[in-house]
Amino acid sequence: QVQLVESGGGLVQAGGSLRLSCAESGRTFSGDGMAWFRQAPGKEREFVAAISWNGANTYYTDSVKGRFTISRDNAKNTVYLQMNSLKPEDTALYYCAANKLSGRVATMPTSYTAWGQGTQVTVSS
Repeated sequence: QVQLVESGGGLVQAGGSLRLSCAESGRTFSGDGMAWFRQAPGKEREFVAAISWNGANTYYTDSVKGRFTISRDNAKNTVYLQMNSLKPEDTALYYCAANKLSGRVATMPTSYTAWGQGTQVTVSS
């Protein structure tokens, strides 16, 4: 019955910023490890960022380090992805995911047991 709903995607010019949000309902959020993944047409799903249950630990794929920031607000059952200095290669469908088995950071899609429907991010040059 858990539901994850992403929002905040859209069209932005290279160098611009977007902030994605993912709200969870139906199950407890505070104990879950959370992550963002993305998938571009014709490419495999790629890990972007993860955050532990209490926000103490974060991890990013190399291509977004220094540009993206993952955060969470457990009181609001929401995880965020702040994306700055966007590049055309960031264009993808972005998914949030919840790990109901662990509150720790994980990078593999198989570690996550609940997924949102995705929100499209398109970066023009």
